[in-house]
Amino acid sequence: MPHRSVVLANDETYHIFNRSIAGTNIFAQNQKVNLNKAIEIVNYYRFPQKIRLSRFRSLPVQLKEQYLDALGGVTPLVEIYAFAFMSNHFHFLLKQIRDKGVAIFVANFQNSFAKVFNLKNDRSGALFQNAFKAKRIVTEDQFIHVSRYIHLNPVTAYIIEFDKLASFEWTSYSVYAADKQIPFISSIFLLKMFGTKEKYIKFVADQVDYQRKLAYIKDLVME
Repeated sequence: MPHRSVVLANDETYHIFNRSIAGTNIFAQNQKVNLNKAIEIVNYYRFPQKIRLSRFRSLPVQLKEQYLDALGGVTPLVEIYAFAFMSNHFHFLLKQIRDKGVAIFVANFQNSFAKVFNLKNDRSGALFQNAFKAKRIVTEDQFIHVSRYIHLNPVTAYIIEFDKLASFEWTSYSVYAADKQIPFISSIFLLKMFGTKEKYIKFVADQVDYQRKLAYIKDLVME
């Protein structure tokens, strides 16, 4: 197992990131079924589970309801503030709630999604790179800037223009800008920092051109 330089601790917040192997296109806009599966998997595996999602799906409706009712009193592994699913990678801004919560959540998400993707595409083996990246969020200023960075990913990559971002389903920005309900997104903490959603929208919008420039410079330096 690869060594991780960042300790993943309870009540600490992290920017989590990982890529697909060989740049495999997994979350493209023409593959909304993959997005829907990813969101279902995140919502399920943010909690510690006794049965796999595939098994849960096969249960009769009454047993599903009983299982979910019992789950209502269970402490989640992580609290999720933001996400972005890009064509070949993903981002999460989240807090670890339970011991090893981040590692368990990410492993379950990646393994479950890989099984769905592999079955659909007649492939086998790992889908994501072995070790996900984790950056500890230390300050509130860092927290809000990382949320903006994550939400602007599809704009920075010229997938969409900013005026379409609030209706773009591949990030959690719509929760903050358009009052969309995504069950696993905890939005109160971030919105309290701004007071109103309009202030957060302006905060994100003000950085669009600069973030695109940074991405361009990074590509030049890294290649």
